[in-house]
Amino acid sequence: MQKELQTLLTKIQNAKHCTALTGAGVSTLSGIRDFRGKNGLYNDMDAEKIFDIDYFEQNPKFYYDKAKNFIYNIDEKPASVVHTTLALLEQKGWLKAVITQNIDVLHQKGGSKRVIEVHGSPALHYCLRCAGVRMSFDEVAAIVKAGGYPECPQCGRIIKPAITFFGEMLPAEAMRDAQSEAQKSDLMLVLGTSLTVNPAASIPRVTLQAGGEIVIVNNQPTGLDSAASLHFDDLGEVFAALANSLSG
Repeated sequence: MQKELQTLLTKIQNAKHCTALTGAGVSTLSGIRDFRGKNGLYNDMDAEKIFDIDYFEQNPKFYYDKAKNFIYNIDEKPASVVHTTLALLEQKGWLKAVITQNIDVLHQKGGSKRVIEVHGSPALHYCLRCAGVRMSFDEVAAIVKAGGYPECPQCGRIIKPAITFFGEMLPAEAMRDAQSEAQKSDLMLVLGTSLTVNPAASIPRVTLQAGGEIVIVNNQPTGLDSAASLHFDDLGEVFAALANSLSG
């Protein structure tokens, strides 16, 4: 294990353009449940309905009732060793960008500057009907925690988070940026994702097709395990060791 970890650090240091793709497994270390893991939200919540745009338009209160305790308390969650170590790698100039499927803003909280959010973000909420109506996460979280629903001041409609729901297109600019970073990457760290949700899951393939290599750290199998130059199961252990090496 120690030899493989040293190999990983050397690959990161020697890469000309290293990026990371992160999924929900990164945030479980901060106490946020993932979707498809052993204790994931899909096991006891109708997660697909929570994030379905058609259902939201019919009954937006359902989203806020269900999301109250796992999205609108993320401001209380700490950045994990993965978040902070990725930020440190960026500060050292070894990591060029974090491409994330997550919607918890913890990469920014951990100190990362170049974060591409391919599934959107709850940092912004907006009205589906009235142009220009915006609310911040903090404004909406305060309303939701108090038992209310954020309403548009113009039409009274319940506003929506800028998270990409099922039935919506992914943010075009974010996807273009992600594809561009993947194309330039000679090394991509694939962290805490089972690579099952497309098109985000196809991003590492862009790196491979461009001649780059990928390293996978995930506690479940992925469809690209055989293509990875290194593979680790324990995300927390790997990044705790990296953090220790970087601080030593």
